[in-house]
Amino acid sequence: MTHIAPLPELDQEAPFYQPVGNECALFEQAYQQRLPLLLKGPTGCGKTRFVSHMAAKLGRPLYTVSCHDDLTAADLTGRYLLQGGETRWVDGPLTRAVREGGICYLDEVVEARKDVTVVLHPLTDDRRLLPLERTGELLEAPDDFMLVVSYNPGYQHILKSLKPSTRQRFVAMSFDFPPPEVECGIVARESGLPHERCAALVNLATRLRELKGQDLEEGVSTRLLVYCATLIQAGMPILTAARATLVEPLTDDLDVQEGLMEAINATFG
Repeated sequence: MTHIAPLPELDQEAPFYQPVGNECALFEQAYQQRLPLLLKGPTGCGKTRFVSHMAAKLGRPLYTVSCHDDLTAADLTGRYLLQGGETRWVDGPLTRAVREGGICYLDEVVEARKDVTVVLHPLTDDRRLLPLERTGELLEAPDDFMLVVSYNPGYQHILKSLKPSTRQRFVAMSFDFPPPEVECGIVARESGLPHERCAALVNLATRLRELKGQDLEEGVSTRLLVYCATLIQAGMPILTAARATLVEPLTDDLDVQEGLMEAINATFG
């Protein structure tokens, strides 16, 4: 019989997250039922903040790994290191999460090398096992361990997509940018900029996001809107803040930058 400790009250210091649907309830149910979770959505739409918020709400330690081309299975599980003249085994973040009953979050998991998904497979079925070949251990994940992974479906090359055999091991949910009224409230809360001024930024971002797939690879993220509003609230001129947050991070193409600035000038000029 499995047992999971009752959920604690939300810590006041937990990262702020504004739900836009039933994502919090789904996360809690996946945690309670010991199911791995896959988050899909564009860059900067709140996936990482959501996981941080839920880890705090559930009272579990969180190990976040930003995946990249050079990330290996050993980076996740651990390796032997020379310490004080002795060779000692040092757990990686995935192993620590399994031992402690924490949440391991692999951000942009498709960027990691193929041997990473091989390690994840035994953890994402009813076995919930983590074999450590170098130490000879076979760790059984406790009930309060959870594996969460994420990726951006609209940004991945065909050679860097999750295999169906891996995708079907996860409960999945899609993320997108919040509705304008919700996003405006998020930006205002995070930056301190008055709500009515944030509304103009959100309206601008909505228009710029329509350029995704045409002139831009990615649309303006909620994160960049918060950065822009924060600079404006600190006293920076609007056009300067907008160029630094809504133009330069999105493209190096001078013609596209000029087009973006024209849209910004039309809004704030």
